[in-house]
Amino acid sequence: MIDLVGRDGNRIAADVAGDPADPPVVLLHGGGQTRHSWGTTLTALADKGWHAFSMDLRGHGESEWAADGDYTLDAFAGDILTIARTFDRPPALVGASLGGLACLAAIGEHPDEAVARALVLVDVAPKIEDEGRERIGMFMIEHMNDGFGSLEEVADAIAAYNPHRPRPSNLEGLQKNLRERDGRWYWHWDPTFIVGRMGGADETRSSLIDPHRLENAARALTVPTLLVRGRVSDLLSEQGAQEFLQLAPHAQMVDVSGAGHMVAGDRNDLFNDAVVAFLDGVRD
Repeated sequence: MIDLVGRDGNRIAADVAGDPADPPVVLLHGGGQTRHSWGTTLTALADKGWHAFSMDLRGHGESEWAADGDYTLDAFAGDILTIARTFDRPPALVGASLGGLACLAAIGEHPDEAVARALVLVDVAPKIEDEGRERIGMFMIEHMNDGFGSLEEVADAIAAYNPHRPRPSNLEGLQKNLRERDGRWYWHWDPTFIVGRMGGADETRSSLIDPHRLENAARALTVPTLLVRGRVSDLLSEQGAQEFLQLAPHAQMVDVSGAGHMVAGDRNDLFNDAVVAFLDGVRD
């Protein structure tokens, strides 16, 4: 693990793989997840000639919690901008859900700056489905305060929420997304992210921004862009995906069969293949 620095001087934890001489690519997870949510994607990109970074968003995983409780889209996008500017050449950005929205804002709202060489949006676009967003919020808030008595309880909760993914037989990997306190397990993110000054359970924060903001950002995109959608996603519908392609007509789209909103975790092999193939076309 290494430490990066965000917009407010906040510490951002990241894993890194690959040759520093290779072009950079940064993976940014969704709300309530951690940098470990990408499966083998980090090493797959490194093996294909990328200097790959997987970040914990502010307030998530081992990154620093925001002292002022600022978990707005501006804050997440500001962290991405600050970190992208530290590279000697623009990185490719791969963002899932909240991470994708933050990448979209960072790139689209700074059209005169070479923020990124390419953008991969994972199961998110300006138009998302309220039902799916509310289901995510309820899942995140359900055990936020009381936690879980065991890793078995965690696995049961995840299996109920995400039936597309087989229940793991080895539960040790779950510990990367949890923290233990007084014999109970809690999600590895700052509760203020959900119920602090922002209020409400809204993983994407879409209700807290100008409804036209992300559409305008999408219209301003000029970098090569790939939208990866989980075919059985309840957050990004086919209509929402097509509307994004109308806003950014140069963008490509891949539908990953058998995957829901957590595309990289549901079908990591197919996800890696799609992302590697796309990024092969934008390297130096």
